[in-house]
Amino acid sequence: MPTPATAFGHPVVPGPRTSSGTSAEPASADTATTPDPTTRAERPTDPLLGYAVETAADPTLLDRLPLDATRRTWIRLSAPAGCDAWLIGWPPDTRTGWHDHGGSRGAFHVLRGELVESTVRVNTLPTRIRERVPMAPHQPPPLRLTTGRGRSFGPSHVHDVHNDSPTTHAVSLHLYSPALPLMRRYAITDGDFLLQTIEHAEDW
Repeated sequence: MPTPATAFGHPVVPGPRTSSGTSAEPASADTATTPDPTTRAERPTDPLLGYAVETAADPTLLDRLPLDATRRTWIRLSAPAGCDAWLIGWPPDTRTGWHDHGGSRGAFHVLRGELVESTVRVNTLPTRIRERVPMAPHQPPPLRLTTGRGRSFGPSHVHDVHNDSPTTHAVSLHLYSPALPLMRRYAITDGDFLLQTIEHAEDW
């Protein structure tokens, strides 16, 4: 089991970190499917995503999550030292809104349904409430993750995740290293990227 100082081989940095530079993760960010002997899917190279894939193989996992017809639900799972693990339910047409992860690395894996991830590209992220910065003229295309697929991302990642199905309740598993210290929430306004609020771990 990794120690808090070196969870998954990466240093754990306490407290918030300011993101700067291009916030969208590169196209080479790790993605993977659930291991299946019929498809010969390979184990993901990112340790966080690998742990998510292994945890998702538990056949009892979905039964632990209470589902609600209109709003997202979540439970915290056991995780390696210094990390967070969350199982999240997504009713049809629900989303996270734009947010970062307070400087933590992360990964998520879809257990049921599909999720659409949108990312944003800016020269530098806003760091003060109500601060806004111009968005780059060309934005990354959304990434659709079907059942059994997932992706990992770095500490400056900003995204909006959406279950765009009108009928299917999606479920996903999320890992963060270090454990989330905070989340910054953003909005797109007149072509600018605006920092709206900052949520801290104790708010959850």
